[in-house]
Amino acid sequence: MLTIVSDSLITFRLPEESLFYALVSSGRRCAAFTSFFNDAYRGIPPWDIGRPQPAFAKLAVSENLGTDIIDVGCGTGEHAMLFASRGYRVLGIDSAPLAIEKARAKASQRESEAEFVVADALRLGELGRQFDAVIDSGLFHVFSDRDRVAYVDSLRAALRTGGGYYMLCFSDKEPVDWGGPRRIFEHEIRSAFSRGWHVNYIRPARFESAFHGRGGKAWFSKVTRS
Repeated sequence: MLTIVSDSLITFRLPEESLFYALVSSGRRCAAFTSFFNDAYRGIPPWDIGRPQPAFAKLAVSENLGTDIIDVGCGTGEHAMLFASRGYRVLGIDSAPLAIEKARAKASQRESEAEFVVADALRLGELGRQFDAVIDSGLFHVFSDRDRVAYVDSLRAALRTGGGYYMLCFSDKEPVDWGGPRRIFEHEIRSAFSRGWHVNYIRPARFESAFHGRGGKAWFSKVTRS
């Protein structure tokens, strides 16, 4: 359930058993995603905190990610603009047109060189480009099991050999009483990337949102394309 409370506040519940996941599992994923997330960006969704997640802020100063980065499910562009400010060439993609509209407005205001386009994360090969790194803040955990397989294949098409996929998702340690996206077990990440990938690390982290003063319990992972 997504409720627009006012022009600036949105609450939502997105359990795996919801109609949203029924639509996803029935093959109507694209329309369900676009509708749900585009409606969310009519206000400020709880995951849009107006700054980068701490895990990515730390990553930006601790690792060399190459030259070209794609931010999948970029939302309003905080992470894409963070990495662009560090000198990377960054493309942010999202299926929600309103998110991309807001990201472009932010980039113009901040004079950021990050680029933003509406695109499907399950069809990254259609971009006709490959990248040295993929960053994913809160996208992996919204997919059904079937779409997760397609997503990993899509990532492989977009990532150069030896490139890194950096992902932040809610973990199984986070309570489910407030709703939100599905929770991910460590073994699910390892299983998803068991063939043609190397899991460098899966670390406990925090996922900040409007629902969490200190951030929800999460995993921060790096996976390298073999």
